[in-house]
Amino acid sequence: MVELKKGAHIHFMGICGTAMASLAGLMKDKGFKVTGSDQNVYPPMSTQLAEKGISIMEGYSASHLEPRPDFVVVGNVISRHFEQAQALLKSDIPYASLPETVGERVIENRHSIVVAGTHGKTTTTSMASWVCEKEGLKPGFLIGGIAKNFSQSFQLPKGDFFVIEGDEYDTAFFAKVPKFLYYRPRSVILTSVEFDHADIYRDLDHVIEAFAGLLKIIPPQDGLLIYNSEDQNIKKILPLYSGKKVSYGFKEGDWTTRNIEFLHQGVEFDILYKGEFRDKLFVPMFGEYNVTNALAVYILAQERGFKLNLKEAFSEFKGVKRRQELIGEPRGIQVIEDFAHHPTAVKATIESFKKRKNSGKLFVIFEPRSNTSRKSIFQEDYTQALRGGDVILIAKPIVKEQDKASEGLNVDKMVAELNQTQSASVFENVEEAIEQVHQKARAKDTVLIMSNGGFQGIYQKILTRLDQA
Repeated sequence: MVELKKGAHIHFMGICGTAMASLAGLMKDKGFKVTGSDQNVYPPMSTQLAEKGISIMEGYSASHLEPRPDFVVVGNVISRHFEQAQALLKSDIPYASLPETVGERVIENRHSIVVAGTHGKTTTTSMASWVCEKEGLKPGFLIGGIAKNFSQSFQLPKGDFFVIEGDEYDTAFFAKVPKFLYYRPRSVILTSVEFDHADIYRDLDHVIEAFAGLLKIIPPQDGLLIYNSEDQNIKKILPLYSGKKVSYGFKEGDWTTRNIEFLHQGVEFDILYKGEFRDKLFVPMFGEYNVTNALAVYILAQERGFKLNLKEAFSEFKGVKRRQELIGEPRGIQVIEDFAHHPTAVKATIESFKKRKNSGKLFVIFEPRSNTSRKSIFQEDYTQALRGGDVILIAKPIVKEQDKASEGLNVDKMVAELNQTQSASVFENVEEAIEQVHQKARAKDTVLIMSNGGFQGIYQKILTRLDQA
């Protein structure tokens, strides 16, 4: 590992990625000079970086490596053929990937709590960070979103714990392995294993193989694996870890739930251990998945001997920006923003909102934007997932260069199928969708916006329009 003295210049290539921006902030807080370059600069990460006084250069020109930095962190959005990447490779500037840098320079020998799985990583990592903070552990954390209890996605550790979102996506163009393999896990929460990231993984077996690698590096002596016992793919890899394992689920596992109530401002449920009642929690968040996300963090606190008041901690949890976040309630119409990246999560989220007491119609505005959702591979799954909405509005996906080699998502076909039972339509400009909602939505209705991007600035636009009579 290259030694970096305080004040050394670190440059981030692809700095506006959620994890990259977080690490950049951590490095700034550690006393380094930080700069970055990116070609997709938009909030909330651009805002977070600006608040830290970190300058961002537009694009990936070789000139952005001047003046010469002491070290470069290369994000996984960077391809070998990029001009800046070519210039880096030809130079003698030391460089590393984000996960390698996090492991070596931030986590170090601390107790690393890694939250992994296809679904729920960001929210569960945020909950775990908050519980550790309330316990007084002064933890560091790196989250794939902005935790509202902290107002940012990272925190420099002042104690012996570090909480991190364990992404299975690949590391960098020079390291085609899952990010979480660098995070030195001691306690692991594994929420789910499904096929995702079709641009990285061949099939489900390839995904399972990646998570198997994570289980192999948890230390059996003092390690801990908290896993979703209702996930059949997780069960396939459990024998690979010989240390302590604790299971959870809605109905199956050491820890389970019952009496789940979906309320207008959150979810309340009972917690059982081996069938016996232990606690009742209220979490001011929406979505069925957040029941088991909270349960997993509750178990972590119990297993690691935390002494805090867990009921109080969970009731004070404010959630994560863009994860089922209530962004406004104009004229009594709740507007929710959700990151939505996988049909299973989309389906569960919609079903949870439909179960809430005293709620009206559910308007779903969906943008297929991720590399996987723009492909036809999940077309039928997304169609079925969206059926729970009363009014469904789907954005025409933007066709990118890498999409042309494979069959893309046919949203017109999806809408035709959905219209057999629901009201569904396609739109190109968000103003079309906003106007439909403005005409049809009434007090107690909910508008659920599902996208993992800026979505043509729909969020503020729809709040402004709905506020008008």
